[in-house]
Amino acid sequence: MLNWLSNLPPALIYVVVALLVFAEDALFVGFVLPGETAAVIGGVLANRGTVNIWLLAFLVVCAAIAGDSVGYEVGRHFGERLLNTRPLRRHKVKIDKARALIRRRGPEAVFLGRFVSFFRALMPPLAAMSRIPYRKFLLFNALGGIVWGVGFTLLGYFAGAAYSRVEHVVGRILAGVVAVIIIIGLIMWRVRRGRVERAEEEAGDVGDAGHAAEVGEGAGAGGDSGAETPAAAGDAEGPTAPGDDLTR
Repeated sequence: MLNWLSNLPPALIYVVVALLVFAEDALFVGFVLPGETAAVIGGVLANRGTVNIWLLAFLVVCAAIAGDSVGYEVGRHFGERLLNTRPLRRHKVKIDKARALIRRRGPEAVFLGRFVSFFRALMPPLAAMSRIPYRKFLLFNALGGIVWGVGFTLLGYFAGAAYSRVEHVVGRILAGVVAVIIIIGLIMWRVRRGRVERAEEEAGDVGDAGHAAEVGEGAGAGGDSGAETPAAAGDAEGPTAPGDDLTR
């Protein structure tokens, strides 16, 4: 809804927000879309400079009071027939609670009901059905409309400002977090790379030492065989002379 409203011309934004607030009580569309949602979104757009906050708040208050007045007339003319319609029969428990509130608090229930979404749409016709005089109803209706309309419009305005600040701060924090993650990743990559290089160097040194040892062993084996050759040659002399055998 915010994106849809923000694409409308400023004059049309005023009209749409005011109509939604009015229709919540006059036509009971509050069961689908609470008027406070329109007021808050209008306040957010006012923070962005799309519309004027005070003009918007004035229109919201007027629409709330007018919508409640129409709802009062609907309840006065249609009475119980209105409550017997299919959409309202499903909310019998909530309707009974609203009636109990009117019995306990009288016209004050009109003011209090303004701040509860379901009661806000039903309180005007129920006030008429409870025979609350219109003058008393209008007094508490106007008080509730002013406090509610200005309050929720300003709520949207300050929420929009807070969101902009939070968005800016979060954007900077997120950028810092990403930078830290990148730096940590580079450090870990460099450490791993260094370990791999050291492992490769150690493996190369071990290979060279083993090769040298093999060469030394081969040379020693060759020298031993050469030294033994003369002795073996001496031992393996030809047959003795016949005179030698006779002497023995």
